[in-house]
Amino acid sequence: MRLFQFLMIFLIGLLILEGVKYGAGFSDYLIPPLNEITTMIFKKWRNFLMPSLNTLLVAIGGHFLAIVLAAIVAFTARSGSVLSNIVKTAAYNLQAYPVVAIAPLVFIFLGDGLTSRLLIATIICYFPLLLNFLGVFSEPVLDVEHFFKQTGRLDSIMEIKIRVFENLEKIVTVITGSATLAMVGTIVAEFLAATMGIGYVIRKALYQNNLAAILSCLLYIGLCSSLFLLGLEWLGKIIKKRLMA
Repeated sequence: MRLFQFLMIFLIGLLILEGVKYGAGFSDYLIPPLNEITTMIFKKWRNFLMPSLNTLLVAIGGHFLAIVLAAIVAFTARSGSVLSNIVKTAAYNLQAYPVVAIAPLVFIFLGDGLTSRLLIATIICYFPLLLNFLGVFSEPVLDVEHFFKQTGRLDSIMEIKIRVFENLEKIVTVITGSATLAMVGTIVAEFLAATMGIGYVIRKALYQNNLAAILSCLLYIGLCSSLFLLGLEWLGKIIKKRLMA
C-alpha cells in the first residue's frame, strides 16, 4: 500500500511538472518530455536501482549505529550528574553544526568511502532518536518501579526495561520516522564527495543538466525509502507482539 501511494504521488508530480512546462512554454531542454523520463526509468533502471540499493544498505547501517549511539548517550545522560550534562551538551552542540560544515572534515580524515557515508548518516539521524530516548529513559513509571524497588529487583537495567516497555509505541514511531533522515544523510554524503550511491548519480546528472536522470533518481530513492520504512514497521509490530505476549 505504501509503495502504491508513493507511485501515485510521484506520477501526479510528473504530470504537474509537465503541465507547468507546457503552460509556461518551457523547452524540452529545460524540462524533458514525459516519454524521455519514462524511457530513462524503465530502460536504464540498472543505472539507478543498483546505486539506490547501495545507498539503502549504508542508510540501514547508519540508522542502526544512530540508534545504538542515541541509546548509549541517553542512558549516560539520564542521571543528571556532571558527566551526564557534559555528554548531553556535547551531543546537542554536535547537532548545531550543519552537515556541510562537518562533512569536509569527515572526508579529509576518513576519505570518500563507506566509513564517511556511514558516519554522516548516523550524525544526521541520531538527534531525534536521542531526544526520544532521553525523554523515555528519564521519565519514571512510578507504580511499576516502586514494586520492583520494594522487592529489591530494581537496578539500572531493569529501570530502563520498564520505561522502554511503557513507551514502546513512541519509540517504534520515532525509530521508523528517523529512518528517512538516515537516507537523507547518506544521499547528502554521496552528493558532496562520495563516488558511489544514488547521491553520486544525482551529482553527475546535475553537472550534465540531465533532469530526466535526476527525476529517475528520485523515483528509486522513494521506492527504497518506502521499503525501508515498511521493513521497520513490520519489525516493530513483531517486537511489540512478542513483548505484549
